[in-house]
Amino acid sequence: MKKVMLHFTCCILAGLVIFTGCKKDEDVIELEKPHAFKYSSEVPNAYFSLAIKLTKETAGFTPPVAARAYGYTGVTLYQAVFNGISNYQSLEGQINGLAVGDMPAFEKNKEYQWDLVANSALANIMRGLYRNASAANLSAIDELETRYYTSLSKEAKAGVAERSKAYGEAVAASMQAYADSDGQSECYLKNFPADYVPPIGDGLWVPTPPAFSKAMQPYWGQVRPFLSDNVANTQPTGHPVFSSQTSSNFFVEASEVYVVTTNLTPEQKTIAQYWSDDPGKTGTPPGHSISILAQVLAKDNADLAVAAEAYAKVGMGVHDAFIACWKCKYTFNLMRPITYIQQYIAPGWTTLLTTPPFPEYISGHSVQSGASFQVLTDMFGTNYALTDRTHEARTDIDGSPRSYNSFLEMADEAAVSRLYGGIHFRAAIKDGLVQGKKIARNIASLKFKKP
Repeated sequence: MKKVMLHFTCCILAGLVIFTGCKKDEDVIELEKPHAFKYSSEVPNAYFSLAIKLTKETAGFTPPVAARAYGYTGVTLYQAVFNGISNYQSLEGQINGLAVGDMPAFEKNKEYQWDLVANSALANIMRGLYRNASAANLSAIDELETRYYTSLSKEAKAGVAERSKAYGEAVAASMQAYADSDGQSECYLKNFPADYVPPIGDGLWVPTPPAFSKAMQPYWGQVRPFLSDNVANTQPTGHPVFSSQTSSNFFVEASEVYVVTTNLTPEQKTIAQYWSDDPGKTGTPPGHSISILAQVLAKDNADLAVAAEAYAKVGMGVHDAFIACWKCKYTFNLMRPITYIQQYIAPGWTTLLTTPPFPEYISGHSVQSGASFQVLTDMFGTNYALTDRTHEARTDIDGSPRSYNSFLEMADEAAVSRLYGGIHFRAAIKDGLVQGKKIARNIASLKFKKP
């Protein structure tokens, strides 16, 4: 068998590595493809890179809203191409609200070019999910679709390119109707509902400095998840009982935050800022998880089959993670560290990171990291080493690439970063990771392959 080395030219957009071309050297090393599927992950990687950019630059895309967009984009990709993957089946009838027969008819006796199907489906679903994006960013979707259609259709037989494009459009239309049926088509306009009045009492959440903003997305725990068990059967039993007594477990947890944050090492400060992923500056925390997935796909030279399953699973994971987490947050309505510490330990204490405007328990970073990185562990292995380059282009923080020996090592660091930033107690971090991993295990029970 002839051996080849493929040298990939790549670019970095919004933290994602995207293959743009390759050249071949003879007789160097043999490469094996994991699937008998000739299409690469280049098309979805490019679109998810653009989705991260749009998330950063589109008004109202807070972490829950962003996670919803990534979730529906991932499921759309999978639903668009599964018919082209040997022995795979639809998610119809397996996830909430997507009934058998909701997807457009597929002509089994006709030929399709699956990267063109993906191109069309992703472009159209993103136009719908980011409908309030700037004109320039909506044009960027159009330009990406046109570029791939022009380049990839050169390989297609007569009629195949148009058929593939039309099928992708039909899948996206069905998936857009499915997404809109959750009642959140304009959720980016409803981050701070005027009708919400937070409960009042000892230990309960109050708006925090410096902005003292109203509560963000207080009803998000009622949004439809992809899997009901991800919300109903993953809820934690609760944090330590609120107390101002110095002998209480609550005071001990608050003291830990105070001591750690007033003695931060340079590495702890870097970790806190690296994983902060603030809206408006980045693709938000779920976007960081998507970025890491894209880097894995690029590193493995993964095909479209692997990419479709992975983006669907991670997308569903982060979406359901924020619903499950927000249900917990607004059930317990626990005060944030900055409120407690300023009141009971050190009045002038401040945090490295700005406390976001919603209750403390549990940690959204921890839940979404536990969910997405457990999904990646299940798909790519327990000891998968990776150097994350998501923030290497940033100059406002130390975005230097960080290396990890496993995905769960990433999850642990992302979770504890919120303690270093001064915005979460230990219980929120620990219980959040547990909840996220439960969500991932539920997603692993979905049947992507035919029995």
